[in-house]
Amino acid sequence: MSPKEPCEIAIIGAGFAGIALAVKLREAGIEDFTILERAADLGGVWRDNTYPGCACDVPSQLYSFSFAPNPNWSHTFGKQAEILAYIKTVADSYGVMPHVRFNTEVLEALWDDADTCWVLRTNAGTITAKVLVCAAGVYGQAKYPDIPGRDSFAGKAFHSLHWDHDHDLTGERVAVLGTGASAVQIVPEIAPAVRRLLVFQRSAPWLLPRMDRQTSSVERALLRRVPGVGKLIRGFYYSALEGFGLVGFVDNRFRYPYELLGRFQLRRQVRDRRLRNTLTPDYMIGCKRAIFADSYLPALTRDNVDVITAGIKEILPHSILTRDGVEHQVDTIVYATGFVAPPEVYDRIRSTGGHSFLELYAKRPQSYLGVTVAGFPNFFTALGPYGAGGNQSAIYFIEAQVRYIAAAITTMRRDAITRVEVRADVQDEFLDTMDRRSEDSVWLTGGCAHSYYFTDDGRNAGLYPGWSFQYASRTKHFDRDDYAVTVGEVGR
Repeated sequence: MSPKEPCEIAIIGAGFAGIALAVKLREAGIEDFTILERAADLGGVWRDNTYPGCACDVPSQLYSFSFAPNPNWSHTFGKQAEILAYIKTVADSYGVMPHVRFNTEVLEALWDDADTCWVLRTNAGTITAKVLVCAAGVYGQAKYPDIPGRDSFAGKAFHSLHWDHDHDLTGERVAVLGTGASAVQIVPEIAPAVRRLLVFQRSAPWLLPRMDRQTSSVERALLRRVPGVGKLIRGFYYSALEGFGLVGFVDNRFRYPYELLGRFQLRRQVRDRRLRNTLTPDYMIGCKRAIFADSYLPALTRDNVDVITAGIKEILPHSILTRDGVEHQVDTIVYATGFVAPPEVYDRIRSTGGHSFLELYAKRPQSYLGVTVAGFPNFFTALGPYGAGGNQSAIYFIEAQVRYIAAAITTMRRDAITRVEVRADVQDEFLDTMDRRSEDSVWLTGGCAHSYYFTDDGRNAGLYPGWSFQYASRTKHFDRDDYAVTVGEVGR
């Protein structure tokens, strides 16, 4: 790589969003783009998360691109290896691979107003780009709890995002910290092998029946030969998930049927009343992420599994001390404690005012349509604040966003626009609407003590408080009037 290599369009991340954008750019006849991927392979979250039981919690027919249906999913809910293989197949089939630069991490991204470009400092050299797109996702950086003594632990400890497959848990005393989506998948897988499993629960999750099953060869053959069947199935799952918006942002009284279903599953799978009380959520469903799971609750009823709710006071070299004074001896700690959102890469992208995206987010989650941000010219992002919903597959939102970004770049080229930045008044109006629509949402009023759905000051952390089809309609066309633009000679 030369000291300052020019690049028309730089895309950070080769996960679902980066690959989808690459496909849409190529469809638009745009080939001069480069995907900068920090790892040695593509796949993003589905490359990095390899913990036991790792799978999607959205049905596979919906958690896949509408332009690249896959009739060969082995289960209703895709497993990690299968999803990763799907992403690689799409990238290869749509000619994306030649555009990817692996082992290239963006260390800093600064806007150069004089040359109207982004200057990207990477571990492999410096790149200038007319347009910068961050498609790094929101689940790419492990989040660890701030617990005294965490670094003093003498046993084995790792995060679910960095699972140590060389470490055998058989016969060990294992602590799993967290009861979110990752923990719910991990616990049933490791419980039969370990000597003792301690699940440290801060709050009980709402669990709904997953009803995962293996698809038959007849079903897969039908999906291959009659594509319309796949569209019908996709539509069914879309409608089912979209309906959860009734709870999220319409009226929380719609929660009762869902909570009834969750309580029924809990009663059916956990007979012990004391344990059942421990596992009963004390907040409204939808206040934080509800989880589809069938095997987690039965795993907690095993004789070698205990659920600890006392709260952790300190981690000692060979144990975990809880606030009730009990010391729990453990050999391995698994941190299933979620992710830093937005991830660190957003702290490396700086606005014209010198503030990083992350610094602005800390003051107030902000963007326009989850795609552009005032103060960041020629910059787009996928799944930015208010660019994802709590009631729909992220892939649906990603497809809407990459269409919008591709349309914006196409407009820039057609109209000889050298600089485009969302107007501050347009963004402010959008944010005020997001805040107003969120005021009575279950995300803010559901009684959760902790949730990544809201910020420390009680503001919506970035979920779109509306129907996903409305969002798709709003992003269907790039509206140049929403942006401050500079027209000049296009350097190509």
